Amino acid sequence: MYSMGIIGLPNVGKSTLFNALTQAAAAAANYPFCTIEPNIGIVPIPDERLNQVGAVVQPEKLTPATIRFVDIAGLVRGASQGEGLGNQFLGHIREADALVHVIRCFADDNVSHVEGSALDPLRDLEIIQTELLLADIQRLEKIKEKAMRFLKTGEDRYKEELQVVEYVIEQLDGGRPARNIPLDENQQKLVKSWLLLTSLPMLYCANVSPEQFTDIMISGNHVSSDSPYGQLHALAKAEGASCIAIAAQLEAELQELDDIERQEFLVELGIPSSGLDRLVQAAYRQLDLITFYTIKGPETRAWIIPRGTKAPQAAGKIHSDMERGFIRAEVLEANRLIDLGSFSKAREEGVLRSEGKDYEVQDGDVMLIRFNV
Repeated sequence: MYSMGIIGLPNVGKSTLFNALTQAAAAAANYPFCTIEPNIGIVPIPDERLNQVGAVVQPEKLTPATIRFVDIAGLVRGASQGEGLGNQFLGHIREADALVHVIRCFADDNVSHVEGSALDPLRDLEIIQTELLLADIQRLEKIKEKAMRFLKTGEDRYKEELQVVEYVIEQLDGGRPARNIPLDENQQKLVKSWLLLTSLPMLYCANVSPEQFTDIMISGNHVSSDSPYGQLHALAKAEGASCIAIAAQLEAELQELDDIERQEFLVELGIPSSGLDRLVQAAYRQLDLITFYTIKGPETRAWIIPRGTKAPQAAGKIHSDMERGFIRAEVLEANRLIDLGSFSKAREEGVLRSEGKDYEVQDGDVMLIRFNV
């Protein structure tokens, strides 16, 4: 399962957002380090296409794909040195697949700011970015020491590793996160093995007021570049990162409504979809994932895989035996299945394809896996 780590300063709305995402009971209060142990929640990915496939297949059970969200305690200046137990908190997200950086873009005199000063999302972003960079440099210094000790073995790989680690440290020290450092394929594999925080894809989440959120949605994300959200959005665009607006408090309130009431309220506000749906979808895009579906038996299910995955490896997501004994896959596009109304009709019309081990699964594929072990 793919995992997103939620990071940010204290009192920016991380736990409120997590509660809304998971409808869990993570503590949310107006003081630093309210969250001590990481909160972990499994969030279904909104997928109308799955619902449409389910309407055709009529399974006993319809199972969406999911993403794991991990909410850690708020980070502060000096977190990389252990301030506020920062080292411990950072360790909880090293194996995440991507990070969601929640940044406060709303003004509220009743919610204190850990910096004790005016609203400044770019400053807040820089604080967290600096701590991630410093934590990675500390980690790399230990890797460098180890590589230097093994140089005496005479093995070329330690010399090459030392060259890469020194290069990456230099880049990080200059303020460039690992994900933006130009590396060849072998260097990328090596850096990935080091579990650097700044190598993870980043999604910026601007926590705005409900009024701001409504304005942003109605305007189609066209906002003043002078506004807190506009500044953050422009910086993210320059970095090549994703940035979305969300009103965590509004989302928490929406979760108290049933599905029909929630949709009616969104329509009343003139908002096409909730911020949470947009966040989950943005996380999905940030990881460059696609969805395929299985319909065999009583369960119709969505599965997520990296774009470019071959059919046997996709089958392995279902069960390792299916990858090991993969023979072929019968494949039909979900939209075609929805139009035709049944898999048997697709077979009759000759549009059901048989794909082998070299087939690259496409977003929206409905697959019947044939295997033998």
